[in-house]
Amino acid sequence: MLKREEELKNKPTDENLPEEKYTADRLVRVWRQYAFQVKDEGQETFYNALVKRDPLIEKNDVLKLFVENQIQVDYIKPLLNKLISFIRKSLQNYNITIEIELTENPVEDIKLMHGKDKFKAMAKKNPNLNTLKNLFNLDIEF
Repeated sequence: MLKREEELKNKPTDENLPEEKYTADRLVRVWRQYAFQVKDEGQETFYNALVKRDPLIEKNDVLKLFVENQIQVDYIKPLLNKLISFIRKSLQNYNITIEIELTENPVEDIKLMHGKDKFKAMAKKNPNLNTLKNLFNLDIEF
């Protein structure tokens, strides 16, 4: 057999590509590995979009990447094929596809500067803190 024919014979086709099962933890590990790789290549915007939220696994190996605005969608679309190739190869599952979706509830970046602001944010999550503050007559003015 010629070398070229042998290469074509051994080259994976769509029918015999691996379809290994994977866990969500393993997916997130590979996802973040790729994110740090693109950060090292100077693609900070893509890195930030990848690490802001973990991908959501839907049925039939469809992954959802949630972004906050159309600008991110337009920026990420041309870079998506490299991400898909990396994920497929790393997880040995060539059925994986990734869809970009706009999120309706963006992650709030709260920068708390003072103790009073920290307390308000914590009390918003757990109203019992206000009860304790009043019960023990605590002063949160710092």
